[in-house]
Amino acid sequence: MYKIGVLGDYDSVYGFASLGLDIFPVKTAEEAAEKLHELASGTYGIIYITEKAKTLLGAEADKYAESAIPAIIPIPGVSGNTGAGVENVKKSVEQAVGSDILFGGQN
Repeated sequence: MYKIGVLGDYDSVYGFASLGLDIFPVKTAEEAAEKLHELASGTYGIIYITEKAKTLLGAEADKYAESAIPAIIPIPGVSGNTGAGVENVKKSVEQAVGSDILFGGQN
């Protein structure tokens, strides 16, 4: 069975531990790249990554865009957000429930 990990700065990821997800706080681009490759080559099927960490990684995170496993999913963090993480979460929820949760199903 695959695991779920969350990669990003400590302040953004520590709350996910209470949900039972494995957290991986990183501070530098090098540390983030190393940890991402480690998670992707292991037993992690889903890796949530903060927008800021994904920006730091650049092309390193894009290496996994075409593969089904692991799914690299950007999420908003406490800082450095571009809106891409919120949009990604919104699209996932729309696919799951068939409705836009922010606008009550009306676009």
